[in-house]
Amino acid sequence: MTTHTAWTHVCSVSDIPRLGSRVVKRADGDVALFRTASDEVFALHDHCPHKGGALSQGIVHGKTVTCPLHGWNIAFETGEACAPDEGCTMRFAVKVEGEAVFVQFA
Repeated sequence: MTTHTAWTHVCSVSDIPRLGSRVVKRADGDVALFRTASDEVFALHDHCPHKGGALSQGIVHGKTVTCPLHGWNIAFETGEACAPDEGCTMRFAVKVEGEAVFVQFA
C-alpha cells in the first residue's frame, strides 16, 4: 500500500525574501519557509528545539538559520541543531516548480 501525501502550493519564490523567511500559519504549528542566497527554499517548523524561539525571525546564512533567542544554528536540510548544540525541529519537504513553492505538510 502506498501513502500519497499531497503537495500544497504555499507561495512564490519571490514572496520569500532572499536570506529571509516567510511564515505559513497552520493550526498544528507555524511553518517557516527560508530562501538562501542561491534561491534554494527550505521549510522548518517555526520553533527552535532549544527554547521555542521563532526561527523565522533568525538570520539565514548558508543552509542554516540562527535562532534569534540564544544563537543556536539549525540546518535546513535536516532540522538538526549544529554542534555543540543538540536538538531537532521538524523539517518539511519542499519542491519548486518555476516560481511556485510547494510543501508536503504530512
